[in-house]
Amino acid sequence: MTYRTPVAEISFALRHVAGLDAAIASGAHGDLTMEDADAILQEAGRVADAVIAPLNPVGDRQGARLADGAVTTSPGWREAYRTWIEGGWNGLSAEADHGGQGLPLLLNAACSEMWNAGSISFALCPLLTAGGIEALAKHGSDDLKERYLGKLISGEWTATMNLTEPQAGSDLSLLRSRAEPAGDGTYRIVGSKIYITYGEHDLTDNIVHLVLARLKDAPAGTRGISLFLVPKFLPDTSRNDLRCSGLEHKLGIHGSPTCSMAFGDNGGATGWLIGEENRGLACMFTMMNSARLNVGLQGVGVAERSYQQALAYARDRRQGKAAGSSDPVSPIVDHADVQRMLLTMKAYTAAARGICYLTAQALDAARGAEGKAGLDRASLLTPVAKAFSTDIANEVTSLGVQVHGGMGFVEETGAAQHMRDARILAIYEGTNGIQAIDLVARKLPLNGGATVRAQLASMRRVAEAVQKDATPAFGHLGPRLRAGIESLDRATSYLLKALASNRPEEAQAGATPYLRLFGLAQGATCLALAALASNAALKTGETDPAHGARIALARFFAENLLTAAGGLEQSVVDGGGFTQDGMLALAG
Repeated sequence: MTYRTPVAEISFALRHVAGLDAAIASGAHGDLTMEDADAILQEAGRVADAVIAPLNPVGDRQGARLADGAVTTSPGWREAYRTWIEGGWNGLSAEADHGGQGLPLLLNAACSEMWNAGSISFALCPLLTAGGIEALAKHGSDDLKERYLGKLISGEWTATMNLTEPQAGSDLSLLRSRAEPAGDGTYRIVGSKIYITYGEHDLTDNIVHLVLARLKDAPAGTRGISLFLVPKFLPDTSRNDLRCSGLEHKLGIHGSPTCSMAFGDNGGATGWLIGEENRGLACMFTMMNSARLNVGLQGVGVAERSYQQALAYARDRRQGKAAGSSDPVSPIVDHADVQRMLLTMKAYTAAARGICYLTAQALDAARGAEGKAGLDRASLLTPVAKAFSTDIANEVTSLGVQVHGGMGFVEETGAAQHMRDARILAIYEGTNGIQAIDLVARKLPLNGGATVRAQLASMRRVAEAVQKDATPAFGHLGPRLRAGIESLDRATSYLLKALASNRPEEAQAGATPYLRLFGLAQGATCLALAALASNAALKTGETDPAHGARIALARFFAENLLTAAGGLEQSVVDGGGFTQDGMLALAG
């Protein structure tokens, strides 16, 4: 089945959910027009459909290979990457000073969804490079920027993130890689890293590794970590003292080379400090936060592709007689339970898309007039964008297999690949449990809780607009949305009180159900915004059937999925008792 980018839906979400129309009208994005944005989206969709999407099954069947220290990517990868960078896609939202186009992060987020729907394995390479660009632009010296930033922005070179070590996964305080000053302004890096995405490949002539390591007398824990730029090839074109020591054999994303890296076999790899000594984690978090939003968009992309494939199969596959049908053998899409699965897939995907776009919009606002307020809103939304979107990616791709029935369990249809590829998304760039704890412990208390209260207020305004604009087509959208927001409000108050009362174990116990509750309420709000805009268009006489479909989807989400809000609220408020006797229960 061939993937087709839903350009019209993406454009609608940008305009009416994330507010791109209003931002352009305000002059926040310079001379960019919506016509320009739509032209970019159309061309990005063409590249995703024609160039990237055909790579997906190829990369799954013929993954990256390692031989004699060199990694060869899947057939067609190099040609597709060349086409992609020649189109200027790598530098879409990068600063114009170093060759970027300076376009909104929101527009880049929409394109990122398209690349990932085409092939997560392919899109992972530019995802890491984008994070490297951001870290280097914010924290690198002028000399490093001059030497590396332009080539990274153009895509001529790529970047990696080297954090994880065998003994130090999510806990970077256990990191052992070391760095020693060489006396000439450079450092010698020695150590091993694992799970390095595109740590070695044949797409570009050079790879710029951003590596976390410790100086000899550095403080213990995360306070003693520094960040270094360690290129595969040095400025004099000689090979640096680093190598790919192995490729991981993985459940999914076979086309993406996941490398173990060895630095300093012959005395130490040459590296340059980024930022200040012992302040590397702060620099790396610039890269990680960018990556977390992009991982959320990976979830949206693979969920969209899985949904499209399941819908096409359900329309074609005939099995049984649907209730009320005169056809003795109906397409399975006519069966109510198959419709439920497909609507769940579509609704979750659209909700996650809206949350990710809102996060990108907040990052744009942080770069513009809103400044800190925009950054705080982005900080609040980022763990929700990452975790909710990747959780639903696992659920949606599993439903995609279910819609296919037995044909989904075999590799022939490709439905299983989406499920296998999606599984990593809830794990890397900070597991979703860590995202939930970050949301509750660090993001809810921002500005004394004012940031989350402002977000709740924005949700309430949408619920009020739905009530005011009530139409029979909305069904129970209004009251269900209002009830979900109030459940989120009460759960938020409980967690803020627990934190203020020095009961962090209670707050952490409720973190994961709270994040899910937040995602459901915010996602329902996004779909309600789309429904409101579509209803307004219908009132003007527009006849596009997509308007009615958006209203029906928002209603389905509110009446079938948002109904979990009350139970999640109870889990947050009353479910933390397992922290007292959980080990007793496990022992049984």
